[in-house]
Parts: sequence; C-alpha cells; structure tokens
Amino acid sequence: MKRSLPLLFALIKFISGLLLAGYGTYELQRDEYLYLDYGHHLAWGYIEVPPLTALQSWVTLALGGGFFWVKMWPLLWGSLTIYVVVRLAQRLGGGPWAQALAGVCYLTTAYGRLNLLFQPNSFEVFSFTLGLYLLVRHAQPDGQPRHLYWLGLVLGLSVLNKYTAFFFGAAVVAALLLTAPRSFGRRPVWLAAGIALLVAAPTLWWQVQHGLPFRHHMALLHSTQLVHVSAAGFWREQLVLCVAALLVWVPGLWAALRGRPVLAARVAGLVYVGGLLILTLLHGKSYYSLGYYPALFAVGAVWWQAQLAHRPRWRMALLAVPVLLWVPFVYNIFPVLPPAAMAHFSQQPLQQKLGFTHWEDGKAHALPQDFADMLGWRELADKTYQAYQALPDSTRARTLIKCDNYGQAAAINYYNRDRLMPAATSFNGSYLYWFPAVPARPWRHLLLVGEGHPVWLTPYFKDFHKVGEITHPYAREKGTTIYLGTNPTPALVARATTERRSALAAWENNMP
Repeated sequence: MKRSLPLLFALIKFISGLLLAGYGTYELQRDEYLYLDYGHHLAWGYIEVPPLTALQSWVTLALGGGFFWVKMWPLLWGSLTIYVVVRLAQRLGGGPWAQALAGVCYLTTAYGRLNLLFQPNSFEVFSFTLGLYLLVRHAQPDGQPRHLYWLGLVLGLSVLNKYTAFFFGAAVVAALLLTAPRSFGRRPVWLAAGIALLVAAPTLWWQVQHGLPFRHHMALLHSTQLVHVSAAGFWREQLVLCVAALLVWVPGLWAALRGRPVLAARVAGLVYVGGLLILTLLHGKSYYSLGYYPALFAVGAVWWQAQLAHRPRWRMALLAVPVLLWVPFVYNIFPVLPPAAMAHFSQQPLQQKLGFTHWEDGKAHALPQDFADMLGWRELADKTYQAYQALPDSTRARTLIKCDNYGQAAAINYYNRDRLMPAATSFNGSYLYWFPAVPARPWRHLLLVGEGHPVWLTPYFKDFHKVGEITHPYAREKGTTIYLGTNPTPALVARATTERRSALAAWENNMP
C-alpha cells in the first residue's frame, strides 16, 4: 500500500504526458533529432553532451524510432521522478494528503514541458531528485552505507548524462561537510566517490583524448548566452519556473534549512543553496536549477501537513492552488493546439504581454520558439530525398548532403532513415566528427541545405540552382533552401576540408 500512491502519480504523469505531447499535430523538436542521430554514432562522448542519451537513442532506433519510442524516455524519467518525490514525502512522515500535494506540485510546474522533450534534462532532474532522496535516507536514523553507494552510482550516471552533474556533486559534498563532517573519515563516503568516478571514467577519458571539447563548449555558451544572464534575471526566472508550487517549495526550503519536518531534511535545503549559489556565480541558465526543486516539494508538503493538521478546508484549497495556477498556461506549455489555432491564441493581449512568442532574436513571432521548432522538418527531409532521387542513377551515389546546422542534418536523417540515400552532415556540433572523408572518386553532386550565400558558390560548380525550400508558414526554419551543385571544383572541396579542420581544432583546443 505504501507504493500505491507514488505509482498512481507515476502512471498519471506518463499517460497525461503522452496525451499532451502533440502527436499528429507537431513533429519532434530540433534538438531531439540531433540526439537521435547519436544512435548511429555510439561513442563515449560528444561535443554537446556525454553518452547516456546516445544509448537511449540506439534503443529507440532499434525499436523503429517512432514518436512513442522517442517520447517514452523523457516521460519515463519524469514518471520515475514524481515517484521518488511522493516516496520522499512518505519517508519524511507525510500522509496521503502531503504525498498528493508533492505530486501535484511536480505535475503543474516546468517539468510538464521538460518531460516532453527527448533531451538530457529529464534524466538530470531524475538523477538529482533520486540523489537527494538517497542523501535524506542516509541522514535518517535507519540510514545505511548502501544509500551512499547508490548515491555514487547515481552521480556517476548523472555525469554520463550531463556535465552539470559536477555542480550538483559539489553541492552534495558541501552539504555533507556541514551536516555530517565525520563521514569523510569513514570508508563509505570514499567508496561512493570511487563508484561515481569509475562509472563516469569513460566519458572523462574521452574528453581528455579529444582535447577537452567541454571547455570550448562552455566558452561558447558563456560568450553567446551565459554572459547575458544576470543574477537578478536568474533568480527572477526561478520564481517563474515553479510558480504554481511557490507556496510549497519556498516554505519547504525554509523548513529544510531548519531541519524540519525531520532533521534529515536539512541536507536537501543545503544542496539547494549550494547548487543555486554555484549556478548564480557561473551565470548558469535558469533551467539548470530544475533538479533541485522536486525534493523541496516533498519537504514543503509535509511541512504544510503539520501546519494545517486541523484545517481540512485549507488543505483542499492548498491542493487546488497549483492546479488553478497551471490551467491558464496549458496551451503555452503543451503543443496541443494546431499551429494556426496557436498563432491566433498567441495574439491575445495577455499572451503578448507575457512574451511567450518572443524568440532568441528578441522579436515577437506567431508561435513560441519551441513550437515553431517542431514544424517543417518532415517537409525538409522529403524535399531533400526528392532532390536526391531526381539525380541520374549512374552518379547518384556520389552525392554529399551538407547542412548549415545540426537540426537540418538530423531531421533529414531521421525521416529518411528507411530510405536509401547518404546521411546528411554538417560542420555544426558533433557532425564535425561524422563528416565523411573525401572519396577517391570526387563527389559529383552536392545538396546544400540552408546555404546563406548561394551566389558566392556559383563559380565553384558546373551547375548550381535551387531545388527546394521549406514553406511551412509557422516553421522556425521557414525559407530554408536546398541547392543542388553539380561537379564541384577541387578548390571548393579543399576549402571545405580546411574549414572543417579549423572548426574541429577549435573544439579540441588546437590539438594536432
């Protein structure tokens, strides 16, 4: 019976997420195509993220790669996360009402969108939440060394998922130093650290072998995105991400830091403070913090249980608050309205004021950026395939498909995965490692997708003309072109080779 309510919330999370994922209305999101392409190039590391996502991609593609199998992973990690949250509320002394409140808080906050996208973020939130659960369990009177050993495994897997796990790990170490400093003189802590390091070792070694591309990734992020993140803006967005649960996680943080409802909860509050402090100092993106909140939902729910012990009406009201705050934003969170209907909805004065349709370019558009990034990809893949099929049979195999960005290349590969044609590639991201070597017999045809300056390339081909374009009115990639070039000159091939080597050297810190 103890597990029935956690399992119920996990089931609700999975089924509701699947129903709200936009199947038949929207396609996959740009990043999802990239991560799926990892499944064709298994390795211990990638320019963007460590290898755990690639393993999921390989399984997904082995199962056919359909929409359900893609979305199964984030929904699975989200379901397991809410299960851990409700179980944590149980372990802290929460009854059915407190457990329900903790679960409702997770269902009605930023995790609704997060757990729809096949990205490393869903597993990150799950691993951080499970890590905090194990820390609390270890700090309780019946805590065992095995809780630390499991924590070591979770931390190691978290590093295999995203390198931001190091920030969480640092916060965990700081929290243990403050709450249980004597544990560092005992074997279990160091065995747990050894387990974490052993599990993470393959991807760390891959980083060393490739010149630590993580450093270049962080430098690019800092110069193009993180430099614009202010401490005030970061903390302002913290209130927005989990606004529906604000009345729960804020008291939960305060209670945890005071050792309430049990002393073991203090570690959850300290990890939150340490992790958020690190992210603030490093100008981290606001959503990097999402793994630190679910545990506070459980602590806050149990704290409220004590405060409202004799006020059943107030309890029901508090349980309804997150839902009432969540309902007005359902259409902004989940891709359920068709694009035209969503564009009309976005023109409402309140929606314009909230700025949901403002993109990275700072301009207002018809749809939210994420939704626009789920459109036009199949059209691009089909038109690329049609252009390839139109080539002469005798020279068709000698074709290179080069795209401007990873989203274009990955989407073409995903939708054409069962068709006979060369894989699309790019000089963007991990495609630098997958770019094909110059063949002994020169390429006869080049299909260039997203070429921004086609006029410049005309002299390098015997014939060069446009053969396709994305026309979907709401797609973020609307206007992306497909050009066909025949008989590229050796000078162009040499130029492309030099450009790739230069880009790769930048990622590998100029390693020979």
